[in-house]
Amino acid sequence: MTTVRVLIADDQDLVRAALRAMLDRRPGLEVVGDVADGEQVVAAAVELRPDVVLMDVRMPGMTGIEATGRILGAWPHQGPAPRVLVLTTFDLDEYVHAALRAGASGFLLKNSSPDQLAHAVRVVAAGEAMLAPAVTQRLIGAFAAIPPALLARPAPAEGAGRLDSLTRRELEVLMLVARGLSNARIAESLNLSEAGVKSRVNRILTRLGLDNRVQAAILAHECGLLDGG
Repeated sequence: MTTVRVLIADDQDLVRAALRAMLDRRPGLEVVGDVADGEQVVAAAVELRPDVVLMDVRMPGMTGIEATGRILGAWPHQGPAPRVLVLTTFDLDEYVHAALRAGASGFLLKNSSPDQLAHAVRVVAAGEAMLAPAVTQRLIGAFAAIPPALLARPAPAEGAGRLDSLTRRELEVLMLVARGLSNARIAESLNLSEAGVKSRVNRILTRLGLDNRVQAAILAHECGLLDGG
């Protein structure tokens, strides 16, 4: 089993200690460091090269949003940058939205169980998005209230036009991504291999000019792809 290396960023000592304790007990997961602010997590990510960063969005000084953008936007090493999993409270807000637009691979509630936390880290490390369907609906609703001009993505009409570039099978995959299914679940639903699903997801992101599955899910919802589904 490949070990997933995790870096924790949260300004609360007790939260960092709790997260470390939960993850260190899990096979295949290793906490390589924990830091208390945005500047520290940017430096630690470059030095430690973790697979996943657990990122609190509200930290003193540089926020988790800016730190996410710096880590993903200027990764100095060969190979992929770490995946960022945003830690948040129950109420989603503009900070979480901005972190996802900065390239975070998903979000996790701070009151999640140890099993949910470990699962989320593994899902994100595998290159998928952590999209709990119920929470995703809240996120979509919040995004809908933000003027398109303020978002780093197309307005619904423009996005809908770009969906025309997708094949029928790619649209089916996109619909299931928007519902929060993993590659394994999508493969099972559509009778495809996981490799085939991963390849189609990558093509979808490229054709739509998106960075990650979270943005793809948002676009699918905004364009009404799931209406009546």
